[in-house]
Amino acid sequence: MQRARDVSEDQLLEAFLPIIKSHNTKADRLMLGPGDDCAVLNLRDGLTVITTDTQTEDQDFRCTWANGMVTSGYDVGWKAATQNLADIAAMGAVPQTLLISLTLTPDTPVTWVEDFARGVTEACTAQGAEKCSISGGDLGAGSEISVTVTAVGTCLTPVLRSGAQTGDALVLAGAVGTAAAGLALLENSSGYQLTPGLSACIEAQQRPCSPLASGASAAHQLTAMLDVSDGLLRDAGRIARASCVNIDIDAAALSPWVARAQEAADLCTAPSQNADDLALHWVLTGGEDHGLLATCPADSVPAGFTRIGRVTQPGGAVTVDGKTYRAKGWDHFEATAR
Repeated sequence: MQRARDVSEDQLLEAFLPIIKSHNTKADRLMLGPGDDCAVLNLRDGLTVITTDTQTEDQDFRCTWANGMVTSGYDVGWKAATQNLADIAAMGAVPQTLLISLTLTPDTPVTWVEDFARGVTEACTAQGAEKCSISGGDLGAGSEISVTVTAVGTCLTPVLRSGAQTGDALVLAGAVGTAAAGLALLENSSGYQLTPGLSACIEAQQRPCSPLASGASAAHQLTAMLDVSDGLLRDAGRIARASCVNIDIDAAALSPWVARAQEAADLCTAPSQNADDLALHWVLTGGEDHGLLATCPADSVPAGFTRIGRVTQPGGAVTVDGKTYRAKGWDHFEATAR
């Protein structure tokens, strides 16, 4: 098996680029793709929104998990694309292009790189962003695998975090808690048997799906929006602080997502814990599902969104059924953030 140390950068690109160029034939904004010092895009018909995000081995994913499952290049590519596409969608924008910086260890198989490219392109296509090109990037060597993606999108008017109003409904498109359940399963070494329900949770962690189209289609009806990447409570808090409002989450409204995580909670609950509590905890604090959390006038919830709470009054706090919930969600720099 050829590995990164056995080939040149040009040979790695020869493995990677045909997959990217095939995908780019569907893009209509890309004037010049990979091959020159810069890509050229025509983005003249709207405002341009830009975001960037990084995945690093053993910080954001493990190559081999405690339960024995392996993270493939396809998984890393899919997730890297999704987390950036979701940020674009959360602005009410349409994704137009991705730029990818990929750092590889010397022993990374060349086939991993090919799988990564397929993961990126198929994530775009499967989530309704088939016209989003991959317009360039960089390859480098390092002591761990790291992926940084910059995404560019366009919109007429961006939906900000700061527009929530007292009386608005808090609404959600997509999922919450399932990816957190999947992470717990990946980290569980007890030798359990996979069921369809457990597999769906792991799939949500490794290859999350975001309701990208809902962001742009509902933008004109929403007062605030963001991508739930760090947990429902933490991200709702970002809307609350940016908009200077209090938000109250209705725990009963979260029951569909609690139910999806329940089987994993039953398996992963410690003797001193309550499985129902754990499932709800994942839904409230688990990130990486990349659902879209938004506010809107209470009498006009957009199609594809579910009401899960309300904006109560000026302030900046988040409660669950009127009470403060201690745990908040994921923070890269707080080991006990969950």
